[in-house]
Amino acid sequence: MRLPAWLAQHLAALRALLVFTALLGVAYPLTLVAVGRLPGLDAKADGSLLTVDGRSVGSALVGQSFTDADGNPVPRYFQSRPSAAGDGYDPTASAASNLGPESVLDTLAVDPEDSTRSLLSQVCARSLAVGALDGVDGRRPYCTPDGVGAVLAVFRADGLTGPVTRVVSVNQTAPATPFVSSWLGVPVELAQPGEDYRAAGGLVTPVRGDAPEHPAVPADAVTASGSGLDPHISPAYAGIQVARVARERGMDPAVVRRLVREHTTGRTLGFMGAPAVNVLELNLALDRNLAVR
Repeated sequence: MRLPAWLAQHLAALRALLVFTALLGVAYPLTLVAVGRLPGLDAKADGSLLTVDGRSVGSALVGQSFTDADGNPVPRYFQSRPSAAGDGYDPTASAASNLGPESVLDTLAVDPEDSTRSLLSQVCARSLAVGALDGVDGRRPYCTPDGVGAVLAVFRADGLTGPVTRVVSVNQTAPATPFVSSWLGVPVELAQPGEDYRAAGGLVTPVRGDAPEHPAVPADAVTASGSGLDPHISPAYAGIQVARVARERGMDPAVVRRLVREHTTGRTLGFMGAPAVNVLELNLALDRNLAVR
């Protein structure tokens, strides 16, 4: 007996569903699991977890912070780069800040809880903090001495061409001191919370200042990676931390530098990317070195 056309179509669809369920829902996942268990691939499939005394201390593929309960850097450890993933290195919230080069104006709300810092001010503050921690010059171009973006709102009497009538340091509020006392002969004011000086007609003017052209604090020390999970830092950032780590651990700086070199990977295939230092693996090596002394 020939089945009705509508029933034949439903049976054909059901057969296709069962076949593709078996192939893509069972066979394909099991094949991938089996491949992931092959020698040389199993560790990566399991997340490249690192263990000490049988307990997991993290993954070689995901960064982590080396800070105390108050969020302050632990001086005896190499520090990772900043992270914008959740509260920091949260794999469930992998993300960047989505701030770009034009993010130079802080949002200064009346309620400090509602204020947000621009990318420029974040970089300035981080650079000062790293400089203080590692004993290097933390100054950067377009940053104020107190660690915010050195940006003025310049008001002119006739749009963009008239004489300057007012100048505001838009990222500084009381009790700070303006990073320049005057601009084109006009005294510089501090910003007032809640004011939008760009909307009011101020011409946004970043000021370079006298910081060195090539800052001592590398870029990866003050900016987060795109994923917020990068476990590596640059050899340059590791290099400025050597003296501090050696001092805190009572180690010869030459030994610390050797460990940094041992945990530095080169460019992929010799030409892609840049050399990088895995921070967790390096810190674990430091702890092992201290344990055997």
